[in-house]
Amino acid sequence: MKKASLQCLLSTLVALVPLWAGAHDIPATDAIDAKVRGVMQRTGAQGLAIAVIERGRPTYVQAYGVRNGKGDPLATDTVMYAASLTKPLFAYTVVRLAEQGRLDLDTSIASYLPRPLPEYTGEDIADRYADWTALDERWRRLTPRIFLTHSPGFANFGFLEPDEKLHFHFDPGARYAYSGDGLNTLQFVMEAGLGIDLRTETDRVFAQLGMPRTSMIWRADFATNLADGWDANGRIEPHDERSKVRAAGSMDTTIADFAKFAAAFVRGDGLSRKAHAQMLRANLPITTRSQFPSLQPELPPQERRRDLAAGLGVVVFDGPQGAGFFKGGHNDTTGNTWVCVQRRQRCLVVLSNDVRAERGFAELVEYVLGDTGVPYDWEYGPAKD
Repeated sequence: MKKASLQCLLSTLVALVPLWAGAHDIPATDAIDAKVRGVMQRTGAQGLAIAVIERGRPTYVQAYGVRNGKGDPLATDTVMYAASLTKPLFAYTVVRLAEQGRLDLDTSIASYLPRPLPEYTGEDIADRYADWTALDERWRRLTPRIFLTHSPGFANFGFLEPDEKLHFHFDPGARYAYSGDGLNTLQFVMEAGLGIDLRTETDRVFAQLGMPRTSMIWRADFATNLADGWDANGRIEPHDERSKVRAAGSMDTTIADFAKFAAAFVRGDGLSRKAHAQMLRANLPITTRSQFPSLQPELPPQERRRDLAAGLGVVVFDGPQGAGFFKGGHNDTTGNTWVCVQRRQRCLVVLSNDVRAERGFAELVEYVLGDTGVPYDWEYGPAKD
């Protein structure tokens, strides 16, 4: 064999290594069922639903356990709270609007608002969005991309501040610090400055993707098949009928519906290839030991993780199977997770109406997808058991 041909063959083999490195076969559905039931028994979780996505298509969608204290079964069309899985749906909607030329991800919000952000106040605004009256002139540096990478400099929510107003804790865009009110602020800018109604735009997405039982606001038809929730102490709380559209987390959905969105998202449906890549690239390094508390000090440069960064609406990471992304959703009675490996367009979505299920997420993801490297130690902090 000629030297040039041998070098070409070696180069090809080297290029193919990532295709089999970390290879993992998705288990059979009966094995997945057994694993899920084992995790539920171990954690005490009363209800849990999963969706497996392979090559950008849902291949298995199933629900387990019960949806309420009466013992009604949780089904794949049961309405569940998405919590912060709302955020990537919002980001996807914003990037689509940017592709349509209706906004620009890197333009200051000062270009969109008819008056300065700190001048918007009053009970109607503060109740639905936030109180920005304590912000200084740095608000003019805020852009949609900064909000979508969780780097506006805000606390997670203004009500966590001593005066219940949003403040800058660092210059916009300087670092990652999770902020739900950052996304709610972007929603306000879109609605007040650009006349873009978020519910209208998200309803359009749901219709296009075939998600009939998903909404950013409560719908009366959800009541007949609805999941209540269990908290960490096993107490039941009724499903919250959210009356306001909030980009940070008002969405109700089903596992069947969210599987369609997760598959469309990993495929890049509705986006150009460039825009899809932009959502899933490392837009901003993550420099903290864990996700919460959101305003914790940054690590020294030598201790920061190089495998972790903010995408748009999701966190991206590098693992044994290559590039991936993930997003969680949580409140006192909800535990959700969504993990994808980009190379095979493989994902696992888990929605649970029992927050205790979170203790089994890492086990479930590894069983179904293999070792992805999803940074649960950063999202939840070091394991306590």
